[in-house]
Amino acid sequence: MSRFRPTASSPDGPPPATGHAATGEVHRLRLGDVQLEVAGASVVGNRYPANFDVLHVDASLPFAAVADGMGAGEGSRRAGATAMGTLVAQVRAAWPQVGPRHLRAAVAQVQSAVRAAGADLAELTGCTLTALLAEPDGGQGWLVQLGDSRAYRLRGDLLELVTVDHTAAWLGVLHGWYPPDSPAAGRARYQLTRYAGHPDEPEADLLAVSLRPGDTWLLCTDGVSDQVDYHLLRELLADPWPAQAARDVVNESLDAGGDDNATAVVLRIHPAVAG
Repeated sequence: MSRFRPTASSPDGPPPATGHAATGEVHRLRLGDVQLEVAGASVVGNRYPANFDVLHVDASLPFAAVADGMGAGEGSRRAGATAMGTLVAQVRAAWPQVGPRHLRAAVAQVQSAVRAAGADLAELTGCTLTALLAEPDGGQGWLVQLGDSRAYRLRGDLLELVTVDHTAAWLGVLHGWYPPDSPAAGRARYQLTRYAGHPDEPEADLLAVSLRPGDTWLLCTDGVSDQVDYHLLRELLADPWPAQAARDVVNESLDAGGDDNATAVVLRIHPAVAG
């Protein structure tokens, strides 16, 4: 029998110094020999009239996700809300079953639901989707990746980008189509090759990842990764309070110009406390 046990949620650490970021509670869940501590934060920024990012930190399951609507219209809003709502419902319905078969089925449902949600709109209805779901015994987790939101892992002093951006820019750099800092590469950053709502309903990348005590995971939209320096991210994620780290990450996007909605989930893994 797995030893999955939600524990109490509570405010995490000191109150935000700036008050910029909208944050939720910290959620703590025990999974076998590890305990997860998770918090999220999001800001609108200065470019858009509303927040088209969607953040989910589950109160009862070891599951968190971010989505980023494409554009600033009704299609963007519907895509993010539909993709997240569908994925959450599918994960909860399948629990405690976790694995590639169930997650592929969940993503297929997301693709169909987003396509249906935008059927009456004469505009793009699509979004990115990045999620992390731990297995009930805490042995490993599964990353789900569609689009250019990202998952990073801080292990010791090493901050790793674990996911791949599904963009023409990423392909162009890999294949040498153009220099990374060229105007062509800049334009290609906004050409997504896979996303929720794509007419061809592509599958997500599914990655099995280890969950070691001491690890810190960051799920974020491109409003974070495009605006917050890699080395600064590493420093911010070292904060002992996940909620403070999440707030600091998104607030740094504002300090960098706030050119996009910015959303972050910070998940820290601790040894489980006996008892």
